[in-house]
Order: sequence, then C-alpha cells, then structure tokens
Amino acid sequence: MSTEKLAVKTPADQSATTTAEAPHKDVAMTLSEAAEANAHIKPGDAVTREGMNWFVLRVASNKETSVRDTLLRKVQIEHMSHRVGRILVPTEKTKTIKGGKQKVTESKLFPGYVFVEMRLEDDGRIPQDVFFLIKETSGVGDFVCTKGRPTPMKSYEIEKMQSASFKIEDQPQIKLVFEKGEPVLIKEGPFAGYEGTVDELNPEKGLVKVLVTIFGRQAPVELEEWQISKSDK
Repeated sequence: MSTEKLAVKTPADQSATTTAEAPHKDVAMTLSEAAEANAHIKPGDAVTREGMNWFVLRVASNKETSVRDTLLRKVQIEHMSHRVGRILVPTEKTKTIKGGKQKVTESKLFPGYVFVEMRLEDDGRIPQDVFFLIKETSGVGDFVCTKGRPTPMKSYEIEKMQSASFKIEDQPQIKLVFEKGEPVLIKEGPFAGYEGTVDELNPEKGLVKVLVTIFGRQAPVELEEWQISKSDK
C-alpha cells in the first residue's frame, strides 16, 4: 500500500487561499482601469500634475502599447503611482471607404515614442528606482536627452502631445489627402488612366469630385478616394 499522503484543503485553508488570491484579482482590475485612464486625456485635465514633469521615451517600433501596459503593471506592482503618473501612447482613428464598405483603422500619432509623467528628486534627477524600472522594461530604448540627461518636455510640446491625446467620442473621421485644384490620376473605374483636377471634396462620404476632359469637354466625375492618386505633374 502506498504511504503517499494526499493534501486535503480544510475550509480554513480554502479561505486563506481565497484571501491570498484576492490581491491578484484586485491588481488586475486596477491595471485594466489604469490602461483605460492612460489611453487618452480628457479636455480639462491638468497639463502636468503638481510636482511632475513629462518625459519622452524612445521604444522599439510597434512596441508602444505593450511598453505602456508593462510600465503600468510595474508601477502598480511596485506601488510607484506617487512617482509615475500618466503614461501615454497617443493614437487616432481614421475611416476609409472602398467599394461602399467602411474600414476603421487606429494609428500611432508618434510612432516609436511613449510619454511618461514622473515626479523628480529635489535635485531634478529621475529617482533611481523609477529609472531602472523603466530602463529594464523590454522594448525600451532611452529617454530623449540633452547632454546625456533626460530632458523634460517644454510646455508647448506637452500641449501638442495632449491635444492629440483627447478622446474623440464621435465616429472616426475620414482623412482626405487631396486638396481642391490638385492634379490627380484616376487609377480605377471606367475613367482609369485619365488625368483630372480635384474640384470638390466630401470627407463624410470619402468622395472626391474630379474634373476630367472627355471628348474635348470638361466633365465632373465623382470617385472614391482610393480610386485616384496624386499626379506626377
């Protein structure tokens, strides 16, 4: 007969386990809330919180969001929220229309950069534990520096970054890359190969009206943006 003992949890043990596991659940909820809070800045929020400065962090390409989330997790676990404030990766959503179908894409406004709000030491240095917490994070390169020392962002730089971080509650907007009067080449459709001039823009529907010369007469042709390209002329 085997002498191996089976571990049986008593109600007291189970209670203790539940209590021990609870903090992990709380931390996960906190991280989720922190990620949402750090996704955007609301109009009216303080440009810089009292006693803190904004810094620019260079990160690996396409790692901006994962670096932000990892830093948020570390800050929560290490209880450093009093030293590290908001961590931002400004993005924008744009809508394109092709063949009558809409597609929404989200893109980074400052690829390769993460913005970190930190409280400095009295002598103006980044606290050593905060510095190493950030520098030892996978995907992190270095701070934007002056003479080898991390440089706080200037007021106008912060305002520009934050204005780009405002959360837009409305539907994503269509960004048209053409201007009225600009020469274009038609790539798709019955008038493919024709050259024309942009006459009118309709960003809401993603349409561009182009003046094309057909049989010696100028006629307006309405096209979707993806059907035309900038002319080499």
